Parts: sequence; structure tokens; C-alpha cells
Amino acid sequence: MSERSQLRQARRLVIKIGSALLTNDGKGLDVAALGLWVDQIAELIDSGIEVVIVSSGSVAEGMSRLGWTTRPQQLHELQAAAAVGQMGLVQTWEAQFKRHGLHTAQILLTHDDLSDRKRYLNGRSTLRALLDVGVIPIVNENDTVVTDEIRFGDNDTLGALVANLIEADGLIILTDQVGLFDKDPRKHADACLVTERKAADAELDAMAGGGAGALGRGGMLTKLRAARLAARSGAFTVIVGGRIEAVITRLRQGEVIGTLLLPEQGRLAARKQWLASHLQTRGRLTLDDGAVNVVRLGGRSLLPVGVKSVSGKFRRGEMVSCVDQAGKEVARGLVNYDAEEARAIAGQSSDRIAGVLGYVCGEEMIHRDNLVVV
Repeated sequence: MSERSQLRQARRLVIKIGSALLTNDGKGLDVAALGLWVDQIAELIDSGIEVVIVSSGSVAEGMSRLGWTTRPQQLHELQAAAAVGQMGLVQTWEAQFKRHGLHTAQILLTHDDLSDRKRYLNGRSTLRALLDVGVIPIVNENDTVVTDEIRFGDNDTLGALVANLIEADGLIILTDQVGLFDKDPRKHADACLVTERKAADAELDAMAGGGAGALGRGGMLTKLRAARLAARSGAFTVIVGGRIEAVITRLRQGEVIGTLLLPEQGRLAARKQWLASHLQTRGRLTLDDGAVNVVRLGGRSLLPVGVKSVSGKFRRGEMVSCVDQAGKEVARGLVNYDAEEARAIAGQSSDRIAGVLGYVCGEEMIHRDNLVVV
């Protein structure tokens, strides 16, 4: 069976659309094309699929509005163009989705937002909350304030990081190329489209080459890197031509268009491997015998009631070790509460968390998806 079935089964997707597509190669926002993508995305949402859009185009739209024909080199000029263009970009997305009775939300991110653990978790919670209420997040790099030292470098990378952030099933990168070829099709008439490979396949590097368009920062190589980054959390990536008729709908139906790059492992297995690879833990939770059995044998979340004691200094989202009463490690995972909060709710039933802390970050001390038995 073709791996394309993964596209039919996906329930959460990140769709990244590049500047060349959104601005019709620099001629201002291509509202007609954007509307067609929105129609297809609305169909996905109507069928129960959650979608986050990573939208390039603010700098290119700003350039168009300002009458600039070449991309600026000075950082402050890029930021000015982004500030002008972001207005038109987000207004257009909102207007197009409004035709379907859907709301959008603007999310502007910098590298710092995803490298700082607390801001990372807050960003994830916000995106999930928006998806829960049926709002489509429109994500872009915050070019207005970002500096060279902290930029993602391209929205392909940002798309992959967002896929990791929300634990998406897949990343779809819409580009002005129909996919990844085994050699440059502009120079070789016999170039063949790569329809399906493992993202980690080393042979792909030579095929991807380098280079970027006049409007965007990304080339095919950045898309390959993004696919490998998305694969860390078990997400597949499709690199496909955004101008292909009904491209999103046809992908969803499993049609073989574009290039499908697959992770080595499924989403949950990849996440567990990532957790297991964390060598450094920030604290320790000592579990009672019942909790040890539940975690080790039951594959269930760790609840506060099963925690006898807490040691160390850690923040919400950091890695902690779970040990039995003899001190033997049985599991490790990403904790939902800071150390002091964990101490306060240890041994308590989950329905008492709000009364003890005044708020709830989750009924679990560690959710089973963030817990790996060692």
C-alpha cells in the first residue's frame, strides 16, 4: 500500500505557502489563488481536520505596496516592508475565510519564542486553544522585530517547527515548483520527479541543490531540511506545486503529486525516541507502587495522586525522572508543573489541583504522550 494513505488519515496539518505563490511572483497578493487554497482548506476543516497555515508574503506584499522592485538588503528596510505588508496579508486571509464562516488568528513568532521553554509551551497552548474552537491560525515570522541573529531563516523551517510544536501529522509546503526532482529540471530535460522517499535519505541532498528566489529566502534545500526537522516528531512532508489545480484536495485524496518525504518512524514512536534521548533531567518524582505499575504496565499518564515526593528545581515542560521508592528509574517525561507547584499537588487527586494552585495546567503530572518508560 502506498504511503500516500497517510495524507488521507492525517487529522492535523501545517500548510506553508511561499512568497512567490502568494504574491504572484511579486505582483501584489494573488487574491484569486489565495481564495482557491482557502476553499480547499475550508473543505478540510469541514471534514474535521485541524489546519495551521504558515504564510509567507509580508515582505513581498510590502514591497509591492511601497513600489520596490528588488528585495531590500538592509534589515530596517526589510522590517518596514514586513510591517506594511503584514496588514494586507492578514486582512486577505481573514476576508477569504470569512466567506466560509471561519475565523482566523494572527500568530507572529521569532526564534526566541520557540527556544525559550516557557514561551514554547505558551505558544503551543495558544495554538491548540485556537484549533479547539475552530479558528485557523495564520503564522508568520515576526519580520518587523526579528534580527539576523534570531531569525528562522525561512518559513520552510518555521513550518517544520510549528509542525513539531503542535505535533502535526504532516507538513504541506506549497511552492512554485511541482516538487523535488532528481536533478535540476531547468538544466536537464531527463529530470524525474521524486515522488516518495525517506526524509533522511542522504541522496536527496545532491538533488535539492541550493538557491532561493528573488522574493523568498528559501530554496529546495531549505525544504528538505524542513522535512527532516518535521520528521523528528514523526510528521511527513509534501513538497508540491501550489499552482496545481485543486492541489490540496488532490493530496488529501491520495493522488501522487509532488514529493512525499517520510519520517523513519510514526509520530508517537518518534516522539518517544526524542524523549528517551534526553540525557539531562532537571528533577525527580518518587512514585508509589500503584503509580509505578500504571506507568510501567498500563501505558497511562502519571497523575499527581501517585507522586509521593518531588526533588530538584525544574520548570513546566522540562524533563524529570520518575523513580520507584527504592530510587530505581522507571520512566522520564516532560512535567506539566514547576517544581514548587508539583510539590504542592503531589499526592492530591486531580480534581483538587485548581483548589491548591488556583489554576490547572492539566489533570496529569505528566501526560502519557510525554512519558517514556526506561
